[in-house]
Amino acid sequence: MRSRLRRLVLGATALFTAASALPAAAAPSQGRAEQHPSRDGLSAVIRYTEYGIPHILAKNYADLGFGTGWAQAADEVCTLADGFVTLRGERSRHFGADKAADGALSGARTNLASDLYFRGVRESRTVEKVLAEPAPMGPSRDARGMMRGWAAGYNAWLKKNKTTDPACAGASWVRPVTELDVAARSLAIASISGEGRFVDTITTAQPPTGATTAAGATSARSTRTPDAQAVAKAADELWGDPGMGSNAVAFRGDTTANGSGLLLGNPHYPWEGGRRFWQSQQTIPGELNVSGGSLLGTPAISIGFNAHVAWSHTVSTGVPANFHRLTLDSADPTTYLVDGKPERMRKRTVTVAVKDGTPVTRTQWWTRYGPVVTSLNSQVPLPWTGTTAYALYDPNASNLRFADTSLGFSKARSTDQVLASLSRHQGIPWVNTIAADRAGHSLYTQSQVLPRITDGLAERCSTELGRTTYPASGVAILDGSRGDCALGSDPDAVGPGIFGPARMPTLKDAPYVENSNGTAWMTNADRPITGYERVFGTVGTQLGLRTRGGIEDVAAMADKGRLTVRDLQRQQFANRVPAGDLAAEDVARACAALPGGKATGDDGTPVDVSEACGVLKAWDRTMDTGSRGALLFDRFWRKLEAAVPPGQLWKVQFSAADPVRTPNTLNTDAPGLATALADTVTELRAAGIALDAPLGAHQFVVRDGERLPVPGGAGQLGVWNVIQPTWDAAGGGYTEVPFGSSHLQAVGWDGSRCPVARTLLTYSQSSNPESPHYADQTRLFSGEKWVTSRFCEKDILSSPKLKVVRVHERR
Repeated sequence: MRSRLRRLVLGATALFTAASALPAAAAPSQGRAEQHPSRDGLSAVIRYTEYGIPHILAKNYADLGFGTGWAQAADEVCTLADGFVTLRGERSRHFGADKAADGALSGARTNLASDLYFRGVRESRTVEKVLAEPAPMGPSRDARGMMRGWAAGYNAWLKKNKTTDPACAGASWVRPVTELDVAARSLAIASISGEGRFVDTITTAQPPTGATTAAGATSARSTRTPDAQAVAKAADELWGDPGMGSNAVAFRGDTTANGSGLLLGNPHYPWEGGRRFWQSQQTIPGELNVSGGSLLGTPAISIGFNAHVAWSHTVSTGVPANFHRLTLDSADPTTYLVDGKPERMRKRTVTVAVKDGTPVTRTQWWTRYGPVVTSLNSQVPLPWTGTTAYALYDPNASNLRFADTSLGFSKARSTDQVLASLSRHQGIPWVNTIAADRAGHSLYTQSQVLPRITDGLAERCSTELGRTTYPASGVAILDGSRGDCALGSDPDAVGPGIFGPARMPTLKDAPYVENSNGTAWMTNADRPITGYERVFGTVGTQLGLRTRGGIEDVAAMADKGRLTVRDLQRQQFANRVPAGDLAAEDVARACAALPGGKATGDDGTPVDVSEACGVLKAWDRTMDTGSRGALLFDRFWRKLEAAVPPGQLWKVQFSAADPVRTPNTLNTDAPGLATALADTVTELRAAGIALDAPLGAHQFVVRDGERLPVPGGAGQLGVWNVIQPTWDAAGGGYTEVPFGSSHLQAVGWDGSRCPVARTLLTYSQSSNPESPHYADQTRLFSGEKWVTSRFCEKDILSSPKLKVVRVHERR
């Protein structure tokens, strides 16, 4: 197999070298001789097929990383370079301290806060310390080779090519990177749901001084514990991030047409910036052969498939960080007590250069648990007083194991081997894993890195505030003054303070496993998962509409049986609106019953809504681009949910005995319903939008001057194909789509050696408007079309768009 594949590739290279060229975005600055292989340094062969998808062939992991870094730079150099400015803590220097920060790598609001945090990480040598750890705590030799190779490939592209993307052409901040930069990016992605969310408070938390100390102590004693509803809302703001989400489903072989498994992956991510996916195939003959999507700046495939197994991820309900309340030394608010013994906080002083200004110096405070923070969010302060402070623990702040976990997936031959990689490396930070294999097995597991908060530990060690936050939201606030409240160790965990594999919610070989960012409990309605700790998520609680709709759809598919990849494709673009199925008819009926066809708006103005009644009645209950009434219902539903408390929205309330079908029956007597209808009609008319306007006329992106309609809808409506535009009342409606379905894959197997795969990168491979691959797949998405994956050599070499490039590092 190895020699046959090598002969094919060498033959292809010889045949196509005369016609080979980099993608148009690359604009080679040196002569043709530069494209020939070198006997020294790293090298790879990149075969481009339709839509600019690279198939990267290398002889080892370092070379594979090299080809990947080169090809990512060719498509996304400006986005990547901008992220490396963030990681170096230099945004204030280049862009200004008060400008909005890069939201891809942290939740910092300003460049200054971002720089203070990331420079602190760099100066404390956090990444170097993790890299120095032996595997599995640190990355393996193969993962290190890919990171080193990626940096070399990115740098080689910069050296040999002129940047054409207007976003950074000629910018001084586009600079070479190191293996350390690549590792720092992976670490930032791993901790984005932990420390990354708290950058603003980490960089501003300061001890009380003088009179403030006494006042603060009084304030701490009088602070009221927030009620459970307020805390749940705070947790939703922290860990219910609409900036990341996904659906995925895997089917067992007895539900499919040929006995092999099927997988549909539908992650929802930003369409711009550093959280974009990027497609490729990575091959080391005889060692590795995998296709899929990588998060920009990471060398390994994040979600994808090989000849035997396919997998995807969905953002989980697990809470990946917790808090410890510190008891402070009465004489020094920067010293805390553990079992009565004093420990001094570590002072981290950071200086940041500022564009057109003087450098800014700030101090951060760190403890054995992690950094001191002063708020859960803007509604829930955690004040640093003369007697008390709070520290954040994020086990992913030292987790560089995601690359090895992903490499394990890439080489897996079964769902059992996917699970084995999760158990061996324990590197998944904030997502679930759903997988299917050629032999017909299915897998769901919430195997992620979480602080080891057991329900028993929370019961023994929660503070007064923690006794409210933990059951309501899974956010633990523990007594940090007690040594017996340490998180402890599981015998099968790679290190202390996290759960081992045996505790992870897992379901194997169910007819279907489905997750739409809901709790592990309802992965399969007939086989609920129970028995896990609260920090993983809830059991027996109300499901979101997207989870309910997803389970309804995939359970019906499994019951129908004889499924194929084509059925997965239909599910992705069904664009069914579960909220519409539940409520639209009742809304139309209530609308028609309004006296005189009028409803009173929130401002007290009567509004004629009679036209809306007929539009809602005729609506087809989908979010297809041609659907008339979809936009009206979309805007109405958002206003209704904001106006009517959840407990008053439905006549039939939630029942854990029937979680997929309850709650139901819209409460049309709720006083907010008519008001929401009036305000929606007023809003659309003010924007100049007809009530029966087709969705695609107002849900769109503009590419190369062409306005492309975009199918799909909001997750809160229950739509599988999530598209989340932003309403701009002054601008006349929705802005261009900034977020939603991203790297889609529908994968199965037949009797051949090649997987049957259809993929789609909704926003296309490059964000450079000069690239031919800036909008090509976006046009496909607009028309609900797919890319047929070219995985096997015969398919790659028969591509009519094939271009072969040999890239190398010249030392």
